[in-house]
Amino acid sequence: MQDLATKFANLTIQSDFIFKKVMSRKRICKHLLEELLQIEIADINYLEAEKTLEPEYTSRGIRLDIIVADDKNTHYNLEMQVKNNKNPDTDTYVLPKRSRYYQALLDIDLLQKGQPYDLLPPTFIIFICVFDFFEKGNYVYTFKKRCLENLELELPDEATTMILNTKGTHGDISKDIKSFYDYVNNHIVTTDFTKQIDDEISYLKLDTKVRREFMLMEARLLDERREGKAEGIAEGEANANIATAKRLLSMGLNVQDIAKATSLSIDQVEALKAE
Repeated sequence: MQDLATKFANLTIQSDFIFKKVMSRKRICKHLLEELLQIEIADINYLEAEKTLEPEYTSRGIRLDIIVADDKNTHYNLEMQVKNNKNPDTDTYVLPKRSRYYQALLDIDLLQKGQPYDLLPPTFIIFICVFDFFEKGNYVYTFKKRCLENLELELPDEATTMILNTKGTHGDISKDIKSFYDYVNNHIVTTDFTKQIDDEISYLKLDTKVRREFMLMEARLLDERREGKAEGIAEGEANANIATAKRLLSMGLNVQDIAKATSLSIDQVEALKAE
């Protein structure tokens, strides 16, 4: 528990837990969107913080950090991305396909059954990355669908993906967005906006309910990891026993002896022999 308390005390805006809590403060989230998009927003409503979208039990569920809608019914999903993860099986970065999947599931959730497609609201999927995914130095990378035969022709589906690069060096961003990047990277307070964020984090860390929530969440995640590890070990042992049984069968040992040697049942060894 002491380790969890220390971990909580050292949390920064890069933590999903703290990021969600800070962006749940309307004045902060609204100002960030206004500065990023250079628009005025009268108000925002939180649809659900850290919402899990699972369209079918066979599909991969996702946990979205922050989903808000403004007064014009534009929907925004804000995500903090600390690691530029790769799929070890394919050796490809997961962020592009992750953005595609987030957009798909968000659209499914926004359109009620039987409603026409044209009722889908404008959406922004916004990843705040502490790395430069494209390695071009941009502060912001904004993506919309365009025609390859005529790049000036845009598909008006009103879906936008923005990949923010807090390590960027060039581009057109506001003073408050630049100060937000500096705060994310180095915990440097340079404007009133980042002071609001820093003060909010300080208040959160003094809140015993928030600390208890974090510690319970971490304990639950630890239990899940332990259960997964135990299941993995058990599965590995079962596979090893099967492989051993197959080798012993190829050597001509009888089913009863193989069952004793591998802890498999006689029926299981018989099934392997039949294969």
